[in-house]
Amino acid sequence: MTVARQNGLPSLSHIMQLTDDCGVIQHATYDVPNRETGYCVDDVARAFIVALRMMAADGMQWPLRTLALRSLSFLLHAQREDGRFHNFMGYDRRWLDDVGSEDAFGRAVWALGWGLAASPERGWRRLCADMLRRALPHIEGVKHLRPLAYAALGLVQTASLRLPDAESELQRLLTFVMDRLLAARSRYDSQWRWFETTMTYDNARLPEALIRVGATLKNQRAIEVGLDTLAFLESVTMEGGVFVPVGNEGWYTRDGHRAVYAQQPIEAAAMVEAELAAYEVTGLEQYQQRAGVAYDWFFGHNTNGAVMVQGGGCRDGLEKDYVNRNMGAESTLSYLMAAIAMATQTVAEQRGVRS
Repeated sequence: MTVARQNGLPSLSHIMQLTDDCGVIQHATYDVPNRETGYCVDDVARAFIVALRMMAADGMQWPLRTLALRSLSFLLHAQREDGRFHNFMGYDRRWLDDVGSEDAFGRAVWALGWGLAASPERGWRRLCADMLRRALPHIEGVKHLRPLAYAALGLVQTASLRLPDAESELQRLLTFVMDRLLAARSRYDSQWRWFETTMTYDNARLPEALIRVGATLKNQRAIEVGLDTLAFLESVTMEGGVFVPVGNEGWYTRDGHRAVYAQQPIEAAAMVEAELAAYEVTGLEQYQQRAGVAYDWFFGHNTNGAVMVQGGGCRDGLEKDYVNRNMGAESTLSYLMAAIAMATQTVAEQRGVRS
């Protein structure tokens, strides 16, 4: 199978097509924005990260500034007075929930961490700092692991700034997340080296968070457990040099059936970044190569030989007998996050820099 990878930074044409003056529309019918589905913090947070990372690599030009500004404005509007966030907004710009999910909260913190660390404008950084400060007290009340992992990925970015007035609190919260992940992992034996009884969605973000938090805190045990858990995930999803993510039609429960379909772009993107995190802390090329295997899923190196990317957008899923040809925000943003990670990591490697 021949895989045609996209070189350099990806096109933002489709995500800008999904973005209006309010935010990123959640879903599309084929490549046409479906306004009926409205907006959500989950997607807008990812869009903010995409815009910031591309600005860091390519300068603050249109449409990057537009995407970043609209995303940050949406997140500002989404934050409640108590520091938590709404998630779903209708196309009529009315919130459809009182308070959003833990995932939405974690992704918002993830985005704000990137905003504080990477925003090119001082006012944006100050706003992200203010919003993050209001959100931080809620992290220890989060019950589920994935939103903790998302939040930790943002706090890792913020911790790199070594802010005198926040460093101790960030270290404490990162330690809290690390301990939660390690405790979850310790519940299972060598036959099931995972955090939960069932592998569900966005799986690789869990070992990625443990690896990155461990590196930030200089905790070797966290790094080693993160790498070991990533190795277990690889044993489940890497088949003959092809990335085969756990499908969301049944997931994968210990001692149970392992779903192959429907495969989601979010899984490939998470695996790319987890493998690159492992490469950054070890320098071992095997992780860089496996990041490439996961990335190639988008370009036809998958169970169906189906190219998932078209015109800067990504199709929504890979089914047994067909491809879901709708190109919604989550799928497209997942692809963009993976593409940016691969492009910027390659540039860093060419410069002899690992960060």
